[in-house]
Amino acid sequence: MKPSLERLAERRKQALRGGGTQRIDAQHARGKLTARERIELLTDEGSFEESGMFVEHRATDFGMDRRRAPGDGVIAGSGAINGRAVFVYAKDFTVFGGSLSDTHAQKIAKLQDMALNNRAPLIGLFDSGGARIQEGVAALAGYGEVFQRNVLASGLIPQISLVMGPCAGGDVYSPALTDFIFMVKDTSYMFVTGPGVVRAVTNETVSAEDLGGASVHTVKSAVADGAYENDVEALLQMRRLVDFLPSSNTSGVPEWPSFDDPERCEASLDSLAPEDPAMPYDIKELIAKTVDEGDFFEIQEAFARNIVIGFGRMEGRTVGFVANQPMVLAGTLDCDASRKAARFVRFCDCFNIPIVTYVDVPGFLPGIAQEYGGLIKHGAKLLYAYAEATVPKVTVITRKAFGGAYDVMASKHLRGDVNYAWPGAEIAVMGAKGAVEIIFRADIGDAEKIAARTREYEERFLSPFVAAERFYIDDIVMPRDTRKRVARALAMLRGKSLKNPWKKHGNIPL
Repeated sequence: MKPSLERLAERRKQALRGGGTQRIDAQHARGKLTARERIELLTDEGSFEESGMFVEHRATDFGMDRRRAPGDGVIAGSGAINGRAVFVYAKDFTVFGGSLSDTHAQKIAKLQDMALNNRAPLIGLFDSGGARIQEGVAALAGYGEVFQRNVLASGLIPQISLVMGPCAGGDVYSPALTDFIFMVKDTSYMFVTGPGVVRAVTNETVSAEDLGGASVHTVKSAVADGAYENDVEALLQMRRLVDFLPSSNTSGVPEWPSFDDPERCEASLDSLAPEDPAMPYDIKELIAKTVDEGDFFEIQEAFARNIVIGFGRMEGRTVGFVANQPMVLAGTLDCDASRKAARFVRFCDCFNIPIVTYVDVPGFLPGIAQEYGGLIKHGAKLLYAYAEATVPKVTVITRKAFGGAYDVMASKHLRGDVNYAWPGAEIAVMGAKGAVEIIFRADIGDAEKIAARTREYEERFLSPFVAAERFYIDDIVMPRDTRKRVARALAMLRGKSLKNPWKKHGNIPL
C-alpha cells in the first residue's frame, strides 16, 4: 500500500476511535451509546456521509496545543431515514466532553447551511458539557453562529433535537430554537446553570435530575416534547417522527402506502361520548380509530394533558391532530394547554400539514392561578395560531363547545374549512345550568321553574341544529362516519390555496 493510503487509513482509524477505548467504555457504562453508534442507528444502513472528520481545534491557551483530537467533539454529515435525506450532527462526549469550540461550531454551522440549501430536515444529538472554557469568547461566538442559523431555518426545514446526555449553558439554546426536543430518561438533562452554580448563587441544593432531568422538562417546564427509556428507543422513535414530517416547507407532506380504507366506519364511536355531559371519555380513542392503522405520534404527552396533539395519517398523508381531552380537567383550556396547542398549530401551518381538531371544551379554566398566570394572553396564542393558519382545517365538535373556547378551537369564524358536529353536540355561550341561573335569577328558589327553563334553554340553544341553521357548522355527522367524512374533507381540500395579507410578520401575543 502507498504511504499516502496508509496514512489516510491510520488517520481514519484514529478519528473513528473518538476519545479512545477508555472513554468509550465509560460512555457505555453510563448506559449511553457513542455518537457514531447513535448516528448508525438513526440513519439507514450505510447511508451516512461524514463531513469534517479530520477537523481539529486551533486553540493554544491552557495547554490546548498539546491536546488535539480529530473531529473536535462533534460528528456531522448527511444520511437518509427510510430513503429520505436528512442532515445529522452528534456531539461526541468522549472528545473534550462534547464541548463546543470555534471549529466545532463551524462544523455545525456548515451542516446547518447545507440542510437549508438542500431543504432537508436537520437533527442534532446532544451530549455535551457546554462551551469549551479554554477558548473563551471564541466559543460564545460559535454558539451565536449556530443560533442565528437555527432561527433562519425555522419554518423552512424541520429541526429536531435529541438530548442524550448533559446539555448545559449555551448548549441549551440551540435545542430551544428547534421545532422538537426529546430526551432520554435518567441519562440526559438540560439547564442554563448547573446544580453547583445554583447552590452558590441561591443557596438551593438540587440534583442534576431534579433541576433539568427528563421528568422536569416533559411534565413541568414543557421544554421537552417527550422522553424515552434509552438511547435505542429514542433513536428509533426519531426515525418514526421523521416519517411524518415534510422535508421542507415547499416539499408537501410525505405520503406512505396505506391499507386502511378511508371509508371505514367505526360503530363503537356511536357510544364513545356518554349521555351524561359530566362523564369523561378518552379522546385518544377517537384519534386512534380515525387515523390510518391507528398510528398516532403524540407530542408532549405528559404536559397539559387536557389537550392532545400529535401526528397521524389519513389516506397515507400526514395530518396534525389537536383534541380536547375530557379525561383531564374536563378538557378545559388553561394556560399550559393553550400554548402547547398554539405552538403545534403553528408548526403544522409552517409546513403545510392539514389540521384536524376534535372539540369537546366546556370553556377556559377559571381561577385566580389561571388569571394571574396570563390565561388571557395564553388563550390568545391559540386563537392567533388558528386564525393565522392557512392550511386545510377540519373540525369535529364531539360534545361540548362553550364560550370563547368554541371560537378558539378552529371554529368556522377562524376560517375553518369544514366544520362538523356529532348529533349530541352542545354549542352555546355556556352550559344550560349556568345560563339559566344568570338569565332567570328571580326563579332560582323555584326548582320546577328552573328545571323547565333549563330544558327550554337546552332545546333552544344547545342543539347542534342551531349552529347548522346559521351555517356555523357544515353538517351533523354520525360518530361512526367520522373517519370517512374527515378523509373526504381532507381530500377535497388538497388543492386549497390561501394567502394572508402581506406583512413582515405578525405580532403573536407572546
